[in-house]
Amino acid sequence: MKVMKHLRALFLLVVFSQMPLAVTGQMKVYVEYRPRFEYRDGYKELLSEGASPSLIASQRLRMSVSYKSDGIRLKVTLQDIRIWGDEQISSSTGVFGDEGSFDLFEGYAELRLWDKSWVSVGRQQLSYDNQRLLSGRNWNQHGLSYDAVVFKTHRGTWDIHAGTSWNSLSATTSGNTYPSERIKSLNFLWLKKNLGEQLNVSLSHIASGVTETDSTNAMNFRQTSGLYAQFSDGTLSVKGNFYYQYGENQTGNAVSAYLMDVDAALLLGRYTGGAGFSYLSGNDGGDTETDNLFDLLYGARHRFFGHMDYFRNMASHTGGGGLSDWYGFLGYKMSDKVFLKNTTHFFSLAETNQNTPESKSLGMENEVELKYKFNDWGSLKAGWLFYVPTDSFRQMQGVGNERFPNFAFVELTISPNML
Repeated sequence: MKVMKHLRALFLLVVFSQMPLAVTGQMKVYVEYRPRFEYRDGYKELLSEGASPSLIASQRLRMSVSYKSDGIRLKVTLQDIRIWGDEQISSSTGVFGDEGSFDLFEGYAELRLWDKSWVSVGRQQLSYDNQRLLSGRNWNQHGLSYDAVVFKTHRGTWDIHAGTSWNSLSATTSGNTYPSERIKSLNFLWLKKNLGEQLNVSLSHIASGVTETDSTNAMNFRQTSGLYAQFSDGTLSVKGNFYYQYGENQTGNAVSAYLMDVDAALLLGRYTGGAGFSYLSGNDGGDTETDNLFDLLYGARHRFFGHMDYFRNMASHTGGGGLSDWYGFLGYKMSDKVFLKNTTHFFSLAETNQNTPESKSLGMENEVELKYKFNDWGSLKAGWLFYVPTDSFRQMQGVGNERFPNFAFVELTISPNML
C-alpha cells in the first residue's frame, strides 16, 4: 500500500540518522499541524442570489525528518491533507479513512560537490524571490513541490542556482507524451547579488516546455527572463520585478508578454503603510499571431491579485485580457504578538478583446486580517474579505444577480521542532 511505503521510507530515514554517521551530522524532526475553517460566500466565484454559501474545515499535517553532515543533506516530508468528512472508505457504521490524502511532499538528497557548492536531486520546493514564478504555494493545503535536479553554489556576494526537470506520467518504453496543460520540462537559472546589507538584486531565466497536444511528442518552449530587486533599511521597504516572456506558447504561436510588480511599505512606530501596483499584459484581439498574455507558470496565486482568488488562471478568468491591480494597505502592531492589517485592491483588465466586456473596470476587494502569535511554535490567523463587483466582472463570471461576495477564515498553525 502507498501509505505503508511512505511509512517505511520515514522509518528507514530515522534509523539511518541514528547510526554512527550521526556523530558528525545533525538530525531534525519537524511537525506542522494546520487546520483551517472557511466560510465561502463568493470565494473564487460569484454566487447567484439563490445559491447557498458553504462551510469547510480542512487540515494539513506534515512530518519532516532531515539530516545533514559535511557532505550530504537528506530530507523527507510526509503530509496528510484532508477536508473534514471527505473520507472515501466508509460505511453506515463509521468513517475509516482515505488513503489518497496521504502523500510524499518532499524527498530529496543534497550532495556537496566542493566548498559551498551542492547538487539537490529529488522532490523539493522551488521558491525564489517573491515567488512570482516559482513558488511553494503555502496557502494551498497541499503546497507545491517539484521533481528536479538543482545545482547550487555561493561565491562571495553571489548565489547561483540552476535547475532542470523532465516529467512523465509513467515508465513508458517509447514516446514522451504529457498533458499539454502541465509543464513537461522546467529549466531555470537564478543569480542573486547582495549589494550591501540593504539591497539585493536577482536575475532569472526560465525555459518551460509543454507538449502541443496530449498525444504528441512535439514541444514548444516559452522563455521568461527578468529582474527582481528588494531594498530595506528598517523603515522603508521597496521591492519590484519585471519579467518578459518570448518564445512559443503551447499551440506554437509567438509570445511577447510581460509582468510588472512594484511594492513600497513604510514603518512608523506601530504602523505600517504602503501601496503597490501589478500589471500582467494581455491580448487586445488585434494581432492573432502573437500571444501577449503573460503565463504565471507555477508561481504563487493566492499571494497576488487579491485573496478572494478570482484571478488564478488568466486565460479563463480575464478572457485573456490580462490584469491591472492597484492596492494599498495599512497595518497596526497592537502588541508584540498581535498584528492587524487592512488591504484594498482595485482591479481592471489590462486589455479588452472579443472575449471580454468593453469596460475594463472589474471591481474592488477589501481584506481585514488579524494575526496572533501566541507562542514560538503556534499562531492564529483570521480574516474577512469582501468584493464589490462591476457589471464587467459580473459578465465575465456569468452571474447577473449575485449574493454579496465575502469570505472568512480562521487558521491555526502549530509547528514545534520535535528534535
